[in-house]
Amino acid sequence: MVDNSIVCAYLYIISQYGYPPPAKNTFQHLEQMKALGFKRVELEGIRRAHLLEIYQQRNEIAGHVKALELQVPYFCVVLPGLASANPNEREENVQLFRQGCEIAALLNAKGVLDNAPLPPFVFPESIPIVRHYDEDVLQAAHFPPDLSWDTYWGDLTDTYGTACDIAAEFGLTYQMHSCLGVLAATTDAFLYFYDAVGRDNMRFNLDTANQFVLKDNLALSLRRLAGHIDYIHLSDNRGFKVEHLVPGQGAINWPVFFETLNLIGFDGLIGLDIGGAESEVGDIDSAYIQSANWLTEHWAK
Repeated sequence: MVDNSIVCAYLYIISQYGYPPPAKNTFQHLEQMKALGFKRVELEGIRRAHLLEIYQQRNEIAGHVKALELQVPYFCVVLPGLASANPNEREENVQLFRQGCEIAALLNAKGVLDNAPLPPFVFPESIPIVRHYDEDVLQAAHFPPDLSWDTYWGDLTDTYGTACDIAAEFGLTYQMHSCLGVLAATTDAFLYFYDAVGRDNMRFNLDTANQFVLKDNLALSLRRLAGHIDYIHLSDNRGFKVEHLVPGQGAINWPVFFETLNLIGFDGLIGLDIGGAESEVGDIDSAYIQSANWLTEHWAK
């Protein structure tokens, strides 16, 4: 079995079944992660339709998690509409966020996780349903001509303050996941956003691959974010594009990374977040087993 401090991120499932993967197959997804040897796993509710499907099955899913003797420390509530410039869309997504927190609490999770807020881009169609917004997608977007940044920023920070308060009602942290294009993608950006929102239960979900490709020094980020990090997404990256590789296949300096984790007294969980269409991983099962063994050797308690 995999060490209990290591989590199987939902990217394992997404890499096999697309984004979002069919919610009706969640039992199967749980069984697959269990079969790899993981005791702790992620689940996700991705935008309105997928999240509501998970919500409808929440009691059955919680029962299956218990029957499999699994734990779901983090439930991902993926709602880019929380950062919309449209107040009605923001309010609708706040209500969906509450339902996501209900699911997380039922699963005895520590927190909920979402990408940090996406700026109020206007895309040629609608917000594309993708995990990460690559350069081509972002370059195709523009901003509403009547956008007042000061007004938007006030509305945004109020909305995320409300979301943090909802999470706190359920005893949850709210993890901001970093990725290209979002407003809290880097250490500096998160700390600025954290101060603006002003809620103690907001956390930074440090994604090693995404931070590395954004040229955010990982060792310095860990030092500056000590106290704001209790969950890490771990994968490797070569520094040229978004990709989530098996540790050792990229350019991240892992000895310094783990040394810094020890220096700041990190005692949270690490989720293996490997794969995705952008990563050319190949055999996904082998990638996760190899990475779990590697992480156990290098860090696991």
